[in-house]
Amino acid sequence: MTHSRFFAGVLLAAAAVLAGCGLMPGSGGGWVSLIDGNAGLENFNRIGEANWRAEGGAIVADKGAAGYLVTKKSYKDFELRAEFWAESTTNSGIFIRSANPAKIEAATSYEVNIFDQRPDPTYGTGAIVDVARVVPMPKAGGRWNVYEVTARGPQLIVVLNGVQTVNVQHSKFAEGPFALQYAPGANNAPGGAIKWRKLQIREL
Repeated sequence: MTHSRFFAGVLLAAAAVLAGCGLMPGSGGGWVSLIDGNAGLENFNRIGEANWRAEGGAIVADKGAAGYLVTKKSYKDFELRAEFWAESTTNSGIFIRSANPAKIEAATSYEVNIFDQRPDPTYGTGAIVDVARVVPMPKAGGRWNVYEVTARGPQLIVVLNGVQTVNVQHSKFAEGPFALQYAPGANNAPGGAIKWRKLQIREL
């Protein structure tokens, strides 16, 4: 066997193995990493007074008034995957398709919530505030979690730790940047820390 035939055989075998493997987020297939460990603050604009910083392999906020990390790019249809850690007192979330990137709020975005102690738990962790309820409400406090969010036209799907919590049709907001939140807790008590370890997005 010639060297050229040998190497061709190796390449074909490798291609066959790769063809049988699904692409993981961040390793191809259109996925883009916006946060990966301590890296990623440069991909966002900061709004508000939260003390966002890189620390311990994540992007973290745990003090200050409400604040947001807002993507510099606008998104329409996409899949998003986020790994986050929250305390039981954390009030946070992912605001998608924000109509006003200078003022992030549930009235002008779809807020995929992280708020175990929300006074109205039907729109707490796992829900989209004022759009899609979740009963019973799952809890995210005290551990690492994975959010998977899909926005395709009017269809919005939210999966928390492998369990679908939202599948709804809603057409109020069609496009915009998304934002990560830090906010005070229930009844304006100090909010618990929010940590984002990985955040990846793939446009559809």
